[in-house]
Amino acid sequence: MQEFAKWDTFYVIIGSAAGALIGLQFVVMTLVAQRPSAGGADAGAAFATPTVVHFTSVLFLSALLRAPWQRVISIAIVWGLIGLHGVVYSIEVGRRMRKQSVYVPVFEDWLFHLLLPLVAYGILAFTPFGARSDLRMILFLVAAAALLLLYIGIHNTWDGLSYHVFVTMRKGKRAGGDESSKPGTPPSTTLS
Repeated sequence: MQEFAKWDTFYVIIGSAAGALIGLQFVVMTLVAQRPSAGGADAGAAFATPTVVHFTSVLFLSALLRAPWQRVISIAIVWGLIGLHGVVYSIEVGRRMRKQSVYVPVFEDWLFHLLLPLVAYGILAFTPFGARSDLRMILFLVAAAALLLLYIGIHNTWDGLSYHVFVTMRKGKRAGGDESSKPGTPPSTTLS
């Protein structure tokens, strides 16, 4: 299991990042909850929850790969099951994206919320089959899948925040007037 030791720093870094970003997601959801919208639960299940799932997968994978396993095939089966679950979950996310009515997804949404997660989880699902023959290459593929999930989560978090700040909040200001008159609210700014 010497090959796993070489990845120690990598998994400490991405595992720590995933853990911190999960916490940040809770803060963001608390702030967004102050401005609920009709149909928001369906949109949240399609766009916000999967991001937490991706971060959690990276965190779990990081912890998994740092545990003192005795056999490669044991850990490979576990990360393969994570991948298989992720593939099934990603397909469900695609169904949720079509079902929700708050927002019409564009190509970028389909890419980052469905296609790229399918690729990342698909890699995890199929790499156990090669773990005995070429462990070094397989560990690079597992690392690539974990890093891709982390980047997807970062992108999706930013995308969701941008939508809430620049679209949802602007709609609220137009519908209810300028909110800068409320105590404790900063003055409004216009974006060009």
